[in-house]
Amino acid sequence: MKYLKLKNSFIVFFFCFFSQLVSAQSGYNITIKMKNCTDTIAFLTYYQMDKTYIKDTCKSIKDGKIVFKGKEKLASGIYSLVNQKKAIAFDFFVDENTQNLKLEGDSNNFRREATAENAEQENEFFSYIKFLTGENEKFFAAKEQVRGLSKKDSLARMMNLRKELDLSLQDYEQKLAEKNKGTYLGNFMNLKMEKTLKDPPLASNGRIDSLKVYRYYRNHYWDGVDFKDDAITRNPFFSTKLKSYFDNVIVKHPDSVIVEIDKMMLKPARDSMLFKLLLAHFTLTYETYNVMGFDKVFVHIVDNYFKTGKAVGTYEDDVIEKIIKRSDKLKPLLIGTVAPELSMIRASDRAKIASKGFENAKTSDEVTKLFYDNIAEINTLFYKLHDVAADYLILVFWDVDCGHCQKEIPKLLDLYHELQKEKKDVKVYSVYTEKEGDKYAKYIEEHKLDWINVYDGVFYNNVREKYDVYSTPVIYVLDKSKVIKAKRVAVEQIKQVINDIELEYKTAK
Repeated sequence: MKYLKLKNSFIVFFFCFFSQLVSAQSGYNITIKMKNCTDTIAFLTYYQMDKTYIKDTCKSIKDGKIVFKGKEKLASGIYSLVNQKKAIAFDFFVDENTQNLKLEGDSNNFRREATAENAEQENEFFSYIKFLTGENEKFFAAKEQVRGLSKKDSLARMMNLRKELDLSLQDYEQKLAEKNKGTYLGNFMNLKMEKTLKDPPLASNGRIDSLKVYRYYRNHYWDGVDFKDDAITRNPFFSTKLKSYFDNVIVKHPDSVIVEIDKMMLKPARDSMLFKLLLAHFTLTYETYNVMGFDKVFVHIVDNYFKTGKAVGTYEDDVIEKIIKRSDKLKPLLIGTVAPELSMIRASDRAKIASKGFENAKTSDEVTKLFYDNIAEINTLFYKLHDVAADYLILVFWDVDCGHCQKEIPKLLDLYHELQKEKKDVKVYSVYTEKEGDKYAKYIEEHKLDWINVYDGVFYNNVREKYDVYSTPVIYVLDKSKVIKAKRVAVEQIKQVINDIELEYKTAK
């Protein structure tokens, strides 16, 4: 299936993207007569969540006549005519009753000229597009008219106009949705509309009760949306509405997100396209989510959907295995878990380790033999992470030759000394991630690193794998019980994390 990247979507305020097509008994025939058309090729596209795909291609346009035909019915949804420059010319909807469409318009101004010869609801849809276009034009015309006014006056006038346009739009959409209730067009409009509380009550202070407004909005956000119907994924508003719900409506905390994901995944049928698309969306979103602590959501998804077989059919088996493996790596490193143990060698004991031949070993077999030949002495040299006693333990993984580390380690050293002056019981467990002990020792001496300096001199710990160190530096902050309180933090964030831990200690007393 070919993916198509479009230059723009033409419904200015709103469009996103969507879905796969299903088989049916009869086909489709969409004929479009375009005035002033100079294209020689055109595409019929459809949407799947936030991407656009090509369904059909017309390679022969004669006198502006564009024809798309197929032996199987198109799934209900919004489709687009895309010109040879890969820009959307216009959008239209297809449902069970509009598989054979005859559309007309002018390529120079299709937003105002589009009509359907044989579909009344299609014309209502085009009227809606014309209305949106007109509202946009009013807004941008007003922006030109306020030029020269004071900032205060221009802002007030534009805000008033925006309120008027919003009310006008809400009224139009409400009437269109009610008129077409039970149809694809009605469902399309319902998903697009915001479910807000009319005439919100006042709180005791005389202001609008914002808590009641929020609760109503959240509780009615998905009213009228049929999660048993895969067609909602072909509604261009679904993807943005879904994202907005998790980003802006519910409490942005991993535990809250987990509850909402589980509730939503119960809505569609297990074997439905919607179930698969939702699972794929949540998996990708929270595996790559760049907010500390939200990897907990990803791990939950893998534990409850991938490891239970519910992801079969959403991904190929090898991809599922990779996702599970990634989750298994992250699970021991979640915020709130006890940090995995590390048995490292002090940099000051490097000469003893080097004398055993570890730095010259070429194979894993050689390393293994050296380790067990010297295991008694090595055990006395280990400096374990969990043996470090401190109210606040900063665990940093870094490399002498890493350019970013060369900037961050001196900053961390300054912070360490600052915290010591503040009488904080803080220690730094500094882990060199490479094996060139001589470089490490030289850097420690030159930069006077007066904290705990260790490295994996006997190749006992796979620190990069164990702590998910795919780039350096990586900083974790642990409490006195070695519980991970923060990870992948910048040096500038550490002091606030320590203050938060200190507050927890005081609260617990």
